[in-house]
Amino acid sequence: MISIMEPRIQYAKTSDGVNIAYAVFGDGPPIVLSGQAFGLGDVHMYTSGFAGLKDATDAFVGLGWRVVLYDGRGRGSSDRDNTDFSLDAQLLDLEAVVERAGIERFALCAAANGGAAAVAYAVRHKDRVSHLVLLATWASGADFFKRRPAAGAARAMGAMAEQQWEYHTLALANAATGFTDSELAGRLAAAIRAGITAGAWTSYLAAVEKIDVTDLLPLVERPTLVIHDPSNTVSSVELLRVFASRIPDARLVSTEDAPAVADTFLREGDGRASSTPDLPSGTAVILFADIADSTALTERLGDAAFRDKARDLDATLRTVIRDHAGTPIEGKLLGDGVLAVFTSARQAIEAALACGVAGGNAGLPLHLGLHAGDVIREDNNIYGGAVNIASRISGLSAPGEVLVSDIVRGLARTSAGVRFEDRGEQALKGGGEAVRVWAVLEGAYSSRPRQDPHGRL
Repeated sequence: MISIMEPRIQYAKTSDGVNIAYAVFGDGPPIVLSGQAFGLGDVHMYTSGFAGLKDATDAFVGLGWRVVLYDGRGRGSSDRDNTDFSLDAQLLDLEAVVERAGIERFALCAAANGGAAAVAYAVRHKDRVSHLVLLATWASGADFFKRRPAAGAARAMGAMAEQQWEYHTLALANAATGFTDSELAGRLAAAIRAGITAGAWTSYLAAVEKIDVTDLLPLVERPTLVIHDPSNTVSSVELLRVFASRIPDARLVSTEDAPAVADTFLREGDGRASSTPDLPSGTAVILFADIADSTALTERLGDAAFRDKARDLDATLRTVIRDHAGTPIEGKLLGDGVLAVFTSARQAIEAALACGVAGGNAGLPLHLGLHAGDVIREDNNIYGGAVNIASRISGLSAPGEVLVSDIVRGLARTSAGVRFEDRGEQALKGGGEAVRVWAVLEGAYSSRPRQDPHGRL
């Protein structure tokens, strides 16, 4: 992995006269990172050598990106005498760095409190931002302190910070590291004390609690990826679900490898990602998955809860499809079905079975259908009679069951381990000729241990 130990620190002056330290790593399409962890600057945290931000920066550089980090006002290597940590002030810092670095259009990635400024910037400067990636963040600082006990305790202890600054930073660092590594906590506490004063830290906490960008979320027009990292003690999946549900078409994923997931997301549609297959022209194996009885589920769970669960499942299904060498079609939401194409019938069946497991585990059982035929490619979508047939075969299946057309069964029947049950000729909704369908039996590909739709091995 590429590692840059001594970044060249440069300065950008804000419109209100504050000098903001920033550094540029690597070469390629630009990403601006706005983390501001612990009220510190990202350049400061990088040069302090801490995993997480440093590993993420190095990973992005290794993946071919040009990464811009900066220290917000009042911290790190930026001017320390201005401790205005309001949202407006944070926007001035970000705007100054972008202008000084000469970046016209870029991906904006943010974590923790940096997420609020990133959202506000993306709404205000929608022509400059290509994508938003938001990790372990929140819309309302008050909600964050309420939901995360460690953060709430830090806020409550803020008043004693100036009298017992070393003790305060040690307590904060131990909570942030999960009380698992006292040596690491000691180094983190020292980095906090070197990066911000006790008085500035108290002002920072008070400012964070007042920031709320909830009303801006529906105004975000850029493709947005929201990431929950289960290993991050700051990250709250409950807050992130609410966050993602209010941004139009945002995706919510859970991963401990944020740079790799973000890299795939950022490269979608730009022609540079060799790992992202083109949509096939001509004949393809088509998978259609749809939530079974979504109307009843919505009534039972409520609109908001159903939408949250459906968003999570949508992200999971697309990951499963890619893991089985398939291509999920963008723009298809779970309400209308998840559509994907494959070049292999076996891989398509394996993906369908895995999708069925994911739906069952999520409490949202799926109808699953497979068909093969010619498709018409247009932009980033596919059309044609074969797509319609796959959708209608899906509608014939019982929840969690995978049904395939006779064509798919013929393509896959020589594969070791796969077994089918004949369901005979079936009339498809909407008319047309009847289609012979087959159910993929539960023991198909039994050499691969997997869970059934109810979570049992």
